[in-house]
Parts: sequence; structure tokens; C-alpha cells
Amino acid sequence: MIKSMTGFGRGESSSDGFQVTVEIKTLNSRYLDVSIRVPQSIQEYEFDIKEEIQKKLSRGKVHVNVNVDKTEQLSPDITYNEELIKAYTEMLTKVKNLAGIEEPIQMKDLLRFDNIFESQEEDEEDIEVIWRCTQYALGKSIVLLNEMRQKEGEELRNDLSELIEGIAEIVETVKGLSEKRAPEVREKLQNRISSMINEENIDPDRLEMEVALLVDKMDINEEIIRLQSHLKFFLEALDNDEPVGRRLNFLSQEINRELNTIGAKSNDSTIAHHIVLGKEKLEKIREQVQNIE
Repeated sequence: MIKSMTGFGRGESSSDGFQVTVEIKTLNSRYLDVSIRVPQSIQEYEFDIKEEIQKKLSRGKVHVNVNVDKTEQLSPDITYNEELIKAYTEMLTKVKNLAGIEEPIQMKDLLRFDNIFESQEEDEEDIEVIWRCTQYALGKSIVLLNEMRQKEGEELRNDLSELIEGIAEIVETVKGLSEKRAPEVREKLQNRISSMINEENIDPDRLEMEVALLVDKMDINEEIIRLQSHLKFFLEALDNDEPVGRRLNFLSQEINRELNTIGAKSNDSTIAHHIVLGKEKLEKIREQVQNIE
């Protein structure tokens, strides 16, 4: 079943005082383009996350955001830099003595330096817990993402099937009109050529051959057969379990090519009108195909 390239999935997991949330958002793209935002604590696993995404998705612009929160705040998330505090204290003492200031150094003086505090890094056990939670939340978010994409894909499939069947009906109409006008075209050509040349010099066999060549140039039966074949393959692709977005895009181009050829060769206003209707439906198809994985 076809899938849409747009969707959203969110997964959560918690363990040992940590809660991990993974959100995945996908948009249209010709290729698979994955961007990932993870906390510093699990940056080393960024490639593993990307690899898992590549196993499940084949096309689309994918945004992955991993957020980690502590559910049990047992200790502060930040610590102080002892060496920097000593250095700043020594520097402030020298400045105080040079300036002749008698007041003692206070805490507020040190707090003016932002870099005396720094984030407290998780130990290896915490990182393992966070990564396990991330793996579970990632898997859940991918499942929910694909469920949404499959649901939208089903809606796209129904719309595309209806449009393709509409083009198929137009092709049948054009085929009937073409078959009816072939004898008429032949007769008009014969009359026109006969009136333009001297009957004494006319070669009936040569005339018949020229008429046959002109009629053949205006014959659209071959294009109709190819067009019907493309429409059939398009419908079959809609029921394929593999990603078929590129195939549908190619078939759309081929359908457009045959419609253009039929319109140009037929040289008939009624047929041209039906071809325009078919191309209107095809334009809607081409827009929707861009959203299929």
C-alpha cells in the first residue's frame, strides 16, 4: 500500500529517573534527507538513530528531535569549576589590593562570571539508560509515523485511482471518435488532392498511397494503446507494498507524452477538447504523486 511522505510520530519512554521523548516529522523530498537533534549526552548514538530511520523510510525530508528530562531530580544538573573559582578569587584579590579597596570579596562578585558553573555530565550508567529509552521511544515514534503516512497514502490512492479511471474513460471516448472519423478523413483527403491536380496526370495508385501515408500520420491508435498500458501499470503500482513514488512520477510523464502526441496528431477539435480534460486530471495526479514515498 502506498504511503504519503508527510507525517508525524511521537514516542516516549522513561526509566531510572529519565524520560525520553522522540518526535519525528516528515515532509516531501526527492531523496531521503535526515536531520537529527539530540542532547549532548547521547550524541555518539546519532549515527545509530539515522541508520534506524534509513531502514524504515526511503524518501522524504525527516526531522528527528530527541528530548531528555529527569523525572527525579536527585542532584543539580550543574556543577562548579573549582579551578576557575580559585583563579577569579585570586584575580579579584589583586585588583582589590591595587585599588585600595578594603571590603572583602563577596559571592555576588564571583557570580558575575558565568563560566564558573558548567553542566554536569551523566555517567556511563545514566547514558546507557537514556539510550535504551531513546531506542524504545524512537521505535514507537516510527510506528506511529508510518501509521499516519499509510492512512494519508490510502486517501491518496483513492483519489489517484479515481483520476486515472477518469483518464481511461476519456481515452475510450477518444478512441471511438478516432475510429469513426478515419473513413471521413480519407475521403476528404482524396477529394482535396483530386481537386488540386489534373485528372489526366493523376496516378490512382500513387494517390492512394499518398492518402494512406497521410491517414497513417493522423492515426492515433498506437498512442492510445501505449496510453492505456501506462494507465494500467499506474493502477497496479498503487497496490504495491514497495515505495513507488518515483515509478508513479515516471508513468505520469509518459502519460503526459502520449496525451500530447494524440492531441497533436488527431487534428480534431472534439478530440482536442477531451485531451485537455485528460491533461487537467493528469495535472492533479502529478501534484499528488509528489507526496508519495
